Amino acid sequence: MIGVAILGFGTVGSGVYEVLKVNADSIARKTGEEIKVLRVLDLREFPGHEVEEVLTHDFEDILNNDDIKIVAEVMGGVDVAFKFSKAALEKGKSVVTSNKAVVAAKGTELMKIAKENNVNYFIEASCGGTIPIIRPLCTSLTADKIMSIKGILNGTTNFILTKMTEEGKPFDEVLKTAQQLGYAEADPTADVEGHDACRKIAILSSVAYGKTVNFENIYTEGISKITDKDIAYAKKMNSVIKLIGSSENFGDGISARVAPFIFSDRHPLASVNNAFNAIYVEGNMSGCTMYYGAGAGKYPTAAAVCGDIIDAALHLGRNISMDWDLDAEMKVYDINDVAVKGLVRVAYNDENEAKKAVEEFFGINAYINIEGADDEFAFVSADETEGTMKEKMAALSANAAVKEIRNMIRMEG
Repeated sequence: MIGVAILGFGTVGSGVYEVLKVNADSIARKTGEEIKVLRVLDLREFPGHEVEEVLTHDFEDILNNDDIKIVAEVMGGVDVAFKFSKAALEKGKSVVTSNKAVVAAKGTELMKIAKENNVNYFIEASCGGTIPIIRPLCTSLTADKIMSIKGILNGTTNFILTKMTEEGKPFDEVLKTAQQLGYAEADPTADVEGHDACRKIAILSSVAYGKTVNFENIYTEGISKITDKDIAYAKKMNSVIKLIGSSENFGDGISARVAPFIFSDRHPLASVNNAFNAIYVEGNMSGCTMYYGAGAGKYPTAAAVCGDIIDAALHLGRNISMDWDLDAEMKVYDINDVAVKGLVRVAYNDENEAKKAVEEFFGINAYINIEGADDEFAFVSADETEGTMKEKMAALSANAAVKEIRNMIRMEG
């Protein structure tokens, strides 16, 4: 018997408990031993629930139990999760987690501690819910040099953008629907402003490129400024808008950003809708591969956590390290030096003069119009750096014929 402890009995923690119980026989066949939950840590009581038999409010009950070999940290947050994970690893217990916040902020430190103590710190469930992506990057694609990663990494924002596209509703209205359905938190900031996706692309980039990518160095922009008119312009171009976390490997450094992107409806990521996620990986030998599935949710995330529990059980007493130099940090290029092409929406005081200004600054004389936008037009810029784009948009905004630039949405390809 291999003992497991679960830190946190919320949505994911209770899911882990159920998966280990319902699939106990198949899990035992794969590990060769029974996997048994010996302790669940939570500050709350759960009267009438069978978890009461193993519930504890004291982490020391887990730390000092030698029968517990694996700890599943599904608490959320950073400080306490890090403290408990570190203590467990130093005590010779492997730790698995779905907590992207602690992995992005403290993952390298915890991996070093795991290596020093010949145990493991597994993070599959921290990116993309049930989508297998960490292991493919570490095993199936190890012969490749990963050139780029881009993905729909947040189910909440993808649900919102899908409904805005399909139903023509504004952002605020769809956000309320997402909250009512449980897709969005009461405070949705981490999701809709891109912070969740930022941490995930930092983790994926670290695994893929072999050096730590600091999430604080990644330019991050959310979807709260996307309007129904932005959606309409995308439709006019047979395209859709998706919130994308992306990075590109240039050897001496990477470009990385989280932002809304316009994708042609022919691109594989364009058909990923509702709360589903997908991750698109380009290798220099394998070409492009895509990994798709439920990006969040009780059972999808719990299944990924339990997959790590099984892996940890199969490697007790042996550290499985990734091709990730934990002492090296990957350079992230300044966003102003990164290439961009964008759809620019221009509101005008004088249409003809505004178009003359666009031609002067951008060299563009092809425009897009949509119904219901009588005081504006849009155009697609040429490829240039973000810094140059900002300078040109500032100059355009200063022209008397231009009322304002209402938005600039980056375009894929």
